[in-house]
Amino acid sequence: MTKKDGEKEEKYYCEMFSNKFFILCAFGGALACGTTHTFVTPLDLVKCRLQVDPGKYKSIFRGFSVSIKEGGIRNIVKGWAPTCIGYSLQGAFKFAGYEYFKYRYATMAGEENAFIYRTSLYLAAAASAEFVADIFLCPLEATKVRMQTTPGYTSQMRKAMPHMLSTEGFGVFYKGIAPLWGRQIPYTMMKFASFERTLEYLYHAVVPKAREKCTKVEQLIVTFTAGYIAGVLCAIVSHPADTIVSKLNKEPGSSIGGIISEVGPMGIWRGLVARIIMIGTLTGLQWFVYDAFKVYTRMPRPPPPEMPESLRKRLEEEEKEREKLKKK
Repeated sequence: MTKKDGEKEEKYYCEMFSNKFFILCAFGGALACGTTHTFVTPLDLVKCRLQVDPGKYKSIFRGFSVSIKEGGIRNIVKGWAPTCIGYSLQGAFKFAGYEYFKYRYATMAGEENAFIYRTSLYLAAAASAEFVADIFLCPLEATKVRMQTTPGYTSQMRKAMPHMLSTEGFGVFYKGIAPLWGRQIPYTMMKFASFERTLEYLYHAVVPKAREKCTKVEQLIVTFTAGYIAGVLCAIVSHPADTIVSKLNKEPGSSIGGIISEVGPMGIWRGLVARIIMIGTLTGLQWFVYDAFKVYTRMPRPPPPEMPESLRKRLEEEEKEREKLKKK
C-alpha cells in the first residue's frame, strides 16, 4: 500500500489474509483477551457472586468488602488461572476466526454486496467465530465459576479440574455450553458489528481528518473509543445469559428453566452495572491491545470500508434514470 503525498511506502510483515496474517491475528486475539480478562478478574468474581448469592453480597462494594474480609486480597483474584488460559484460547479463535470468516463471506458475496450488507456480514462472521471459540473456553469457564462461587473450594486450577472430572465426569465441563453460546454469540456479534460501524461513524463524522492522516496513536485512541461503546452494548445484550451461566456452573444439578423461575425477570439482570463497567472497559482495552499488536508487528490494517467505485457509478446512473422519469 502506497501512502499519499509522496510518503514512503509502508512495508508490512505479511500479506493481508495470508496464513501468516491469520496466525498473527490469533496471537493478537490471545493477548488482547487473555490479559484483559485476567486484569478484571476481581470485578468478574464479585459479579459472579452477586448473581449466585445476592443476599450475601448485595452490591459491588459490599461484594468486594465481604470477599476481602473472608480471604484477603488473594480471595478476589481467585480463578485468575482458568480465566487467563480460557480467554487466551477463546481470544485466539475469536479474533482470527472473525478475520477469516469476514474475508471468506465477503469473497462469497462479492465486492458490492459485501459493502451493502456489511453489517450482516460482520454479524455472521462474529457468530461463526464465537461458536468455535466457546468450545475451547467452556471447560475453563466452568472451572473458573466453580472456584469463584463455591465456598471453601480450592483456589488452584490444577486441583479443581481433576476434582470436577473425577466426581462429576467430563460432561460437567460442557454443561454450560448452550447458555455460554447464548451469552457469548450475541455478545460477540454486538462486539464486532457495533465496533465496525462505530469506528466507521467516528472517522466519518467525528474525527476531523481522514484515518490515513491520523497518527498511529490517534488511530488507537479512536479504536479504544469505538471498542468501549461496543462493550457497553455487549454487556446489556449478553447479561441475562451470563447470569444463567454463573448459576449453572455453581449448581450443576439445576436447569435453565429452573434458574429463570428462581431468580425472576428482575433477578436475571442482577449485577448488570458491574458487568457494564467490566465489559465496557474490557472490550475497549481488547480492541486497543489487538490494534496495537497489529501496529507493533507491522500487520496490514485495512481502513473503514468505502463504497466500491462500481457501486457508486451504478447508483449515480440509477439516480439519473429516476430524474429522467420524473421529468417525463
